[in-house]
Amino acid sequence: MQIHQLAIKNITDSRKRIGRGGKRGTYSGHGGKGQTARAGRNFRPIIREVLKRYPKLRGYKNHAAGLKPEVVNIKLIESRFENGQTVNSTSLVAKRLVCRVSGRNPEVKILGTGKITKKLNFVGCVVSKSAREKIEKAGGTIKA
Repeated sequence: MQIHQLAIKNITDSRKRIGRGGKRGTYSGHGGKGQTARAGRNFRPIIREVLKRYPKLRGYKNHAAGLKPEVVNIKLIESRFENGQTVNSTSLVAKRLVCRVSGRNPEVKILGTGKITKKLNFVGCVVSKSAREKIEKAGGTIKA
């Protein structure tokens, strides 16, 4: 009997013997890493894909998404409207003082730049303080 013929009768451990040599550790160029080596789910959660589609913007996001009102000065209304007419968003779109926004008549704010001498009825418009004084002084009415 020679030394290379000696053997242990009872082998106590089963050794994993993969990929001898090289500098890549246990597998040493024999693969086995990557997706198959990872624990857990093999598919991405659906909610994560939905969240990643939203743009990531800085700052406070709970503000009103409404549009700012279109601004019209009194001097333009004075030149385009006759005495006793009604001024609202529909009539302002018809006179081309404001444009429609995404198929709808916009919210309108009347500012007090200029003079007004005609009695006009303002309906459904936001009116500034100076414009309100000038309209009421001229004899016009304002209804919200």
